[in-house]
Amino acid sequence: MAESLVASSASSCICRSRSRIRSRAYTLSHSRSLTLRITPPFSSPINHHHHRKPPSLFPRHPPLFLLLVQSPATPTAASALDSDVPRPQGSSPPAERTPLFWQWDSLTAKFSASSNIPFLLLQLPQIILNARNLLSGNHSALLAVPWLGMLTGLIGNLSLLSYFIKKREKEAVVVQTLGVVSIYVVVSQLAIGRAMPLPIFLVTSLVVAIGLILNFSKYFQLLPPSIWSFWEDFITIGGLSVLPQVMWSTFVPYIPHSILPGSIACFIAFVAVLMARTGKLSEKGARFVGAISGWTATLLFMWMPVSQMWTNFLNPDNIKGLSASSMLLAMIGNGLMIPRALFIRDFMWFTGSTWAALFYGYGNIACLYRFNCISREFFLGATAGLISWIGIALWRDMVAYGYNTPSRSIRELVFGP
Repeated sequence: MAESLVASSASSCICRSRSRIRSRAYTLSHSRSLTLRITPPFSSPINHHHHRKPPSLFPRHPPLFLLLVQSPATPTAASALDSDVPRPQGSSPPAERTPLFWQWDSLTAKFSASSNIPFLLLQLPQIILNARNLLSGNHSALLAVPWLGMLTGLIGNLSLLSYFIKKREKEAVVVQTLGVVSIYVVVSQLAIGRAMPLPIFLVTSLVVAIGLILNFSKYFQLLPPSIWSFWEDFITIGGLSVLPQVMWSTFVPYIPHSILPGSIACFIAFVAVLMARTGKLSEKGARFVGAISGWTATLLFMWMPVSQMWTNFLNPDNIKGLSASSMLLAMIGNGLMIPRALFIRDFMWFTGSTWAALFYGYGNIACLYRFNCISREFFLGATAGLISWIGIALWRDMVAYGYNTPSRSIRELVFGP
């Protein structure tokens, strides 16, 4: 009897133990199933393994408007130090953006893309005019086109090409490429007409060829990072060296010829780049050095109209060698990029485009009108068109962001939200 009680007790204990084990197993299984339901699919090792696509040799970066839709964070304006990275527009949360915002976003992108047309034709009238002067033996007319100003614009376009390739702005990449090629053709004509020193032309040709190869190798992800880093250092040192030297050389008849400005700037740029690469600078200092190349390119590009107008002032008789059509195309092409630069709050892009539209395009049109090379109707039409376009850009940007005054857009562009 006792043995049967012990056996019965033992069997009941075993049953209870098995029941507890089943209960724990069910609880564990239930909790795991809940965990799998809660965990996102991209975090699951199994799903990640089955659905992951093989890496592409040419990864495609998402366009800027997709970054706007997908980013949950509050967007900020691009700062000067980080302007080589695509950034969302404005300061308002995505939920507050109206259809007018996205409509203006689409239109500014189309304006930027359409600027390729005037830039494609920008130097064509000047190239044709130079060719006629060369064929007729009128080489002195080519002196109206300053080789120093063209060289400045060429270096600026080449540096800005690297800037926009890093930003993955396809339309701007095409624009800068067209600028490099077309200005190089003009520079070649100046060298043929002996309006530009041959050694400088040969060095320029070498730099342009290497620059185009490296930039497009970077765009198609075929360039090792170490080579691209070396190219960035080169354009930083080269741009910072050329800028003060070009500024000095523009006024050489009235000031003594000297290579001291370029030499001092080259030494400072080399030391700064070396310290940045060896980790001797703070994070902010390294970012500042990294932003020098973009701003130097913009300043070189901005100096181009200054050099041209100074040449017009020194040699007013040669102003007929300028093409009014080229100046008008320059004003239109740069003006078409102003709304996009303002909309995405790229201060560097906005500064360069606005300056070129006002001083290179419209400024030379004003010079042509001053010396009676164009009609009054042409000048007044260009004036009214430029003022109206800038006003429309500021007004539409204000409406798209829902602001009460255009000054807020300008303030965000310069200082951020």
